[in-house]
Amino acid sequence: MVAKKFDVDVNLVKKLAKLLDESNLGEIEYEKGDERIRLSKNSSAIFQSSPPVSHNISNMSGTGNTKPAEQKNTSNASTEGSIPSPMVGTAYLSSQPGSAPFVSVGDRVNKGQTILIIEAMKVMNPIPAPQSGIVQSILIHDGQPVEFGQSLMTIV
Repeated sequence: MVAKKFDVDVNLVKKLAKLLDESNLGEIEYEKGDERIRLSKNSSAIFQSSPPVSHNISNMSGTGNTKPAEQKNTSNASTEGSIPSPMVGTAYLSSQPGSAPFVSVGDRVNKGQTILIIEAMKVMNPIPAPQSGIVQSILIHDGQPVEFGQSLMTIV
């Protein structure tokens, strides 16, 4: 059997490497047709700022009781205090279905405090507050798919 040769899209590899570097992921894989690119970090550091989290995916329909504080904003983060998504995935506002959210509008948060989690490739990634402040708005709802750079909430 002869392996099929394909040209590697260097720009795509660079983008994937940048996403891998900017996120808390240890590995990323891209597949399109017969082509597959897999990048992974070799790191002995383990990032974990909260206890392990598990979600019952069968109960995640995106129709949870948590409501966004303002109209949803799916544009890229550009306003002051806006927290952009560091990765593509599914955002969860609490550690497990039915539990209290990590933060609510009006809450004071400290830099490094977990404000939500994003599930990416079946890995729960805690998202820390990049700064201390007060949660002004939550722009997503529990169980919502999010894109890289999408505004998640604002903290000022």
